[in-house]
Amino acid sequence: MVFSSAIFLFGFLPLTFLGQFLFRDIRWKNGFLLAASLLFYAAGEPLYVLLLLGSIALNYCFGLLVARCRRWLPAAVTANVLLLLVFKYTDFLLGTVNALMGLSLPLPGIRLPIGISFFTFQALSYVIDAARDPSTVQKNPLRLALYISFFPQLIAGPIVQYGDIAPYLSDRRVTLSGAATGMRRFLFGLAKKVLIANTLGGAADAIFADSGINTPAAWFGLLAYCLQIYYDFSGYSDMAIGLGRMFGFPFKENFDHPYAAVSLQDFWRRWHISLSTWFRNYVYIPLGGNRKGRMRTYLNQFIVFFLTGLWHGASWNFVIWGLIHGTALTAEKAVSARGIIPKWAGRFFALLVAALAFVFFRTETLPDAGAYFANLFAGGLDGMGRFLPLLTPWRLAVLSAGLLFSFPVLQKIPRTRAWECLSYAAAVVLLLLCGAELAAATFNPFIYFRF
Repeated sequence: MVFSSAIFLFGFLPLTFLGQFLFRDIRWKNGFLLAASLLFYAAGEPLYVLLLLGSIALNYCFGLLVARCRRWLPAAVTANVLLLLVFKYTDFLLGTVNALMGLSLPLPGIRLPIGISFFTFQALSYVIDAARDPSTVQKNPLRLALYISFFPQLIAGPIVQYGDIAPYLSDRRVTLSGAATGMRRFLFGLAKKVLIANTLGGAADAIFADSGINTPAAWFGLLAYCLQIYYDFSGYSDMAIGLGRMFGFPFKENFDHPYAAVSLQDFWRRWHISLSTWFRNYVYIPLGGNRKGRMRTYLNQFIVFFLTGLWHGASWNFVIWGLIHGTALTAEKAVSARGIIPKWAGRFFALLVAALAFVFFRTETLPDAGAYFANLFAGGLDGMGRFLPLLTPWRLAVLSAGLLFSFPVLQKIPRTRAWECLSYAAAVVLLLLCGAELAAATFNPFIYFRF
């Protein structure tokens, strides 16, 4: 089940939202939301809900152990990493060994559990924090289970650190204003996903699947994909943040207009903030951060971006995507250390690196990426007749809106009472448009299946 589906919008969500008011005691509220979250996950992964429950039980026990004796922490981290290795990377590792060693080891073909990277990283943050500060350990298994499996962020993030919502597991209130604000945020995120990301994603898919496209089409396809992935990712984050507010949980922001960044470093302060924060707190800083000299800082940065790429998927394309960002950030820091980079140059560099790296993110294999780069820079101008039908008036209008709203133009409008009323009216209109689009369209991809 995904947020941008009729069964979620008109069935699961209203029933779950209203159902929480049947209970006054926080224990029953938590139990109800836990049951709803497990049902949400089981709708898409009926067998792997047992894996989710196993992860919860494992990390509950490890939390108690590391709080008593920090020596248990390596075992806790290893167990969670092994969970990822087995269910996400087994085929990738065996395939790499086969290619390097000339072997023919059979690939088990383990189906990837949806959201395993998200809930495993949340579990890791919990046990690591419990080891650092034993007073934070959660002794109530239902509260920990709700933290790890809470449906708004279960399959598509953001990665919520335990300390940020721990107080709300034991005491929270759902107010009318909070629920209304959360619903508005959810509907804006839904519009990002359904009206912008899906519309541009259809064009991007058609172009990336065509090996004979020309250069203008290749650049248009890359632009469409850059906007698709941003509005898909940030749209799901907006929906999760809105849902969290509807149920009394404050989630932190996950995207802050990354295409408005003035440098690549600034881009990563704005893009997938929860993931960047996770790697900073649990990998970069423990490795020494920038405290052990320039070369060690660069090495730590490369390790982080190697792991960031690998986190996104079991493919060398993702690894290369991460290493491109690590290399470009190192170059940017080296240049900026010798002088001030003009703002226009920083913007151009950040956007160019992000866009070109997304070729590896979007394509399935390295030869596919190489072929697409050839089309970008040497595809010629022939074959415009195959490309022009993609430039429908609706798609061009959506592209223009996507470009405009990728910059913080709405944030500059004063938040007056008239603006508040208009924003709620706009949210209702967007819901109607999204409902009509979901009813009429068959293209509604869930791009997190690889994560």
